[in-house]
Amino acid sequence: CVGAFVGAHGVRGQARLRSFTENPEDVFSYSPLTNESGDKVFALKRIGVMKDCFMVSVAGVSDRDVAAALKGTRLYVDRDALPKTKDGEYYEADLVGLEAVDLNGETKGKVLGVHDYGAGSFLEIKPVVGASYMLPFNDRFVPKIDIAAGVVTVDVPEGWPGEAKEK
Repeated sequence: CVGAFVGAHGVRGQARLRSFTENPEDVFSYSPLTNESGDKVFALKRIGVMKDCFMVSVAGVSDRDVAAALKGTRLYVDRDALPKTKDGEYYEADLVGLEAVDLNGETKGKVLGVHDYGAGSFLEIKPVVGASYMLPFNDRFVPKIDIAAGVVTVDVPEGWPGEAKEK
């Protein structure tokens, strides 16, 4: 996922687009851009920049209501279209499904997702027992990621909300 429509802009069918790429303008270099199922292709033209998103025209969209209906649609590209990662780099999607282990190598669960609600990224961990919980995605709480081994090391403080309690 390289971006998402976040709303309409104006009355001529323009939309606001938030980029998820490292360099936000890179979203325009990918093609084709599709919805999650891949059954709809979007051709975009950048027409301006706002505080945290781009104003775009979308081929075939000339009405505000149609542009507004795009809100929440996430834009995807084929994995092969993305640049190769360097050592120590990874795509957030690569973390989903990895085994989460503590500093002693004990299984804590699996990574369900990576979320960013504006205050920084969080890993969602589904423990072996109990409901999933969020863990700040930074070096303090996630000191090591080994994509090749399929493991992410987490340091979950004792009593962390949502952490499964031993019986």
